[in-house]
Amino acid sequence: MRLKIYSCLVVFGMALSLTQETYAQVDFNKRPDDDLGNVEDAYQEYFFEALKQKGIENYQRSVEALQQCLKINDSDAVLYFELGKNYNKLKNFGAAEDALKKAISKEPDNEWYLDELYDVYIQQNEVDKAIKTVKQLVKYHPTYGDDLVGLYIRAKKYKNALQLLDELDKEYGVSEDRDYMRNQIYNITGDDDERIENLEERLESNPENEDNYLKLVYRYSESGEKEKAFKTAKKLLEVNPNSQLVHLALYKFYLDDNQVDNAVNSMEIVLTSSSINPDAKAKVLNDFVGFVGTHPEYESELLEVVTLIDNDKSTKTLKELGQYYLKTDDKAKALTYYEQALKEEPSNYNLIKDVLLLQLDMNQNEKAIIKSNEALELYPAQPIFYLINGVANNKMGYAKQAIEVLETGLDYVIEDPKMESDFYTQLSVAYGKQGNAQKAQNFAKKAEALKNGQE
Repeated sequence: MRLKIYSCLVVFGMALSLTQETYAQVDFNKRPDDDLGNVEDAYQEYFFEALKQKGIENYQRSVEALQQCLKINDSDAVLYFELGKNYNKLKNFGAAEDALKKAISKEPDNEWYLDELYDVYIQQNEVDKAIKTVKQLVKYHPTYGDDLVGLYIRAKKYKNALQLLDELDKEYGVSEDRDYMRNQIYNITGDDDERIENLEERLESNPENEDNYLKLVYRYSESGEKEKAFKTAKKLLEVNPNSQLVHLALYKFYLDDNQVDNAVNSMEIVLTSSSINPDAKAKVLNDFVGFVGTHPEYESELLEVVTLIDNDKSTKTLKELGQYYLKTDDKAKALTYYEQALKEEPSNYNLIKDVLLLQLDMNQNEKAIIKSNEALELYPAQPIFYLINGVANNKMGYAKQAIEVLETGLDYVIEDPKMESDFYTQLSVAYGKQGNAQKAQNFAKKAEALKNGQE
């Protein structure tokens, strides 16, 4: 809901106006011949006391001071306004409503009074009363129009909301906030036809606007009208050949239509664009990788695109590339991309594990020992990192270190016979390297028993 747009300065201004008016009624050069001077002084003292108490959030005392003012002179609307605000803060909404209505009856066109009453209704979820109040406020500030739309939605008056949205868009132009509310209504009512009709009308009235095409492409696609979506995307390309965002839609249509050259061209534009966010690029790359997985004859095109984005890859893109090269059994390249991704997300558990397993597989044992030690600082209860560390130490001939880390890691293996068996196998290897044949044999038997499903 719209934030309050007035501040304590407004109140101070009202207070100043009030006191100036009071001063104008009293001649301070003349000694009062009755008690009127005392009355004026008392009025002002109570009023400023009320403002002071409200300023330190002592709302009840502020109310009491204002009530004293009313006993002296109940003709000033600002007294009821201040009283209403205090009651509002005290959550005494009935009293707040009464006081604010009294203020409004004295000054019907005062927007601050109406706005405070609006706030009272909103806090009580009195939607119908809030609507009636905001209708008056719209006369002063067009921004209240958006509030009114939101209230119509809360009241399930969707036709009123759409009609008002159309009026606001016509008067002030399309806005993101109003589009969000419009789509909220269409999502609630399920009226996709009207949603698309609205976008078609926008495009017709403003055929140069790229955003109109893109929104219509998206909605056509969502409703399963892919031919219309494809046609609209191509139309945008005719109107604006330099559009980059349109290729986020076009590449997919081209792939589905088996227009591979056009699809590759669109993907290159997306992946090298500085105006398209990394997540969108990662999705495009993922789709391309998936396409090449079923059409390996286009691998060279994928590699060409990858080369183009070497210096502009998100973490997600790096992971996708790592997975792709892992599938093609190019472990060196897979490891390179996983390591780059890990620099961006150094505590990512799955990335750490993938890097360590590849380092082991490629006999980068020193690196695996260092990296697994770092991993254990982050994840001291994950047995996989103890196992990897033990394997790497065994490969390097560091039997003592392998035994220490493997025996520690065993405590964290829970209901995982396969992993427990692997630990015993590595302990057997380590003790064998130390020349302790008896222990090596015992651990080898334990490993074998687990493999065979025996205790």
